[in-house]
Amino acid sequence: MPSQTLPNFTSNEVDANKTNERCWVTIGSKVYDVTDFVDAHPGGEDLILQYGGKDVGAIMQNEIKHLHSKSAYGILAKKLIGFVAADPVLQTAVASGRPQDILPLPPNQAGAQELRMNGAAEHVPTERAYETTSMASEEHVFLNLDEPLLMQVWNSGISKDDYLKEVHRARDYNGDGSAPLFGNFLEPLSKTAWYVVPIVWLPWVSFGSWLAYGGIPSTVQFAAYWITGLCLWSLVEYGLHRGLFHIDKCVSSFSFHGLSLSATSRYLPDNRVGITAHFLLHGIHHFLPMDKYRLVMPPTLFVVLAAPFWKLAHTVFYWDWYVATAVFCGGIFGYVCYDCTHYFLHHKKLPTAYHRALRSYHFDHHYKDSGNGFGVTSRFWDRVFGTELPMSVPKPIKAS
Repeated sequence: MPSQTLPNFTSNEVDANKTNERCWVTIGSKVYDVTDFVDAHPGGEDLILQYGGKDVGAIMQNEIKHLHSKSAYGILAKKLIGFVAADPVLQTAVASGRPQDILPLPPNQAGAQELRMNGAAEHVPTERAYETTSMASEEHVFLNLDEPLLMQVWNSGISKDDYLKEVHRARDYNGDGSAPLFGNFLEPLSKTAWYVVPIVWLPWVSFGSWLAYGGIPSTVQFAAYWITGLCLWSLVEYGLHRGLFHIDKCVSSFSFHGLSLSATSRYLPDNRVGITAHFLLHGIHHFLPMDKYRLVMPPTLFVVLAAPFWKLAHTVFYWDWYVATAVFCGGIFGYVCYDCTHYFLHHKKLPTAYHRALRSYHFDHHYKDSGNGFGVTSRFWDRVFGTELPMSVPKPIKAS
């Protein structure tokens, strides 16, 4: 397809774009428009705005504050919008007999030689960049985000090890809405707005809680059973995330208050059925973590997952239907809180330092270590079972 050379900007033009409405950053001479990533930045919008209009090369490689992953650079590469012509480059072009050899950037061979002679070569890109499709900046094209993803995975013939490397290297979809998953009448079932979860499930939680309350002798007992279900959900949340959604991970160690066990089992089958099922269940979320319509569980899928827990609650608390229902309703309320929290961690400005730290923790699970940090609403069970990630809460740094 035809390509067009990207434009050049002055330093003043770049520096003027450092707000929520338009935020640009640079690495060397390359200019990136990160406006649509300000709210989603794992370190919070304040940090990215602090570096608006500035070079972020050093901070992205700062191991103390936060060493960025290859996924972060992959996402940034697709936001390239042009080049910044630094003052030494402009001065060389003005003094040159052939300024057209230097500007627009990148320079041709003669212009590059002139810049080297004037000590300005470090301010220019080393290769020509072009406007490209959303995937052209990837080192390897695993999936075409403009075509239905599920059948691409099914027909890819990719090995399990290669699939796991690719699916845990986050991408950013540049199109409108969500990347297509099915590409047919099933597509709407794969997308769920966050507010659908409370709208669908809270009425059922309220009705079930009302029924349970009517069959339990005292308010205190009802509250105790309901809260028990809420607390049990946090363990279910951890267990589902670690044991089902991340069935792909090799469990090398397990610790529980000093008791350590070792294992080297991988439960994800190395075939197209297992790989495609994993992608459909959770892999797509790690592949496209900022897809706002695939962050919460579709009601149809949750019904399938919730049915066994209804049976489990009534098996464990077999002596009283009302007690079992109270426990189950408390657990479903916990699920609603979990799904809404998950969405807000990815897409909303968070009100408290606790939630901002939780967002950084969850994004570390996505971008740094998907084999640990399975808690979403809290780190409690990660701490208990030895899968806690070290907290990496970026602190503001004054940019020079």
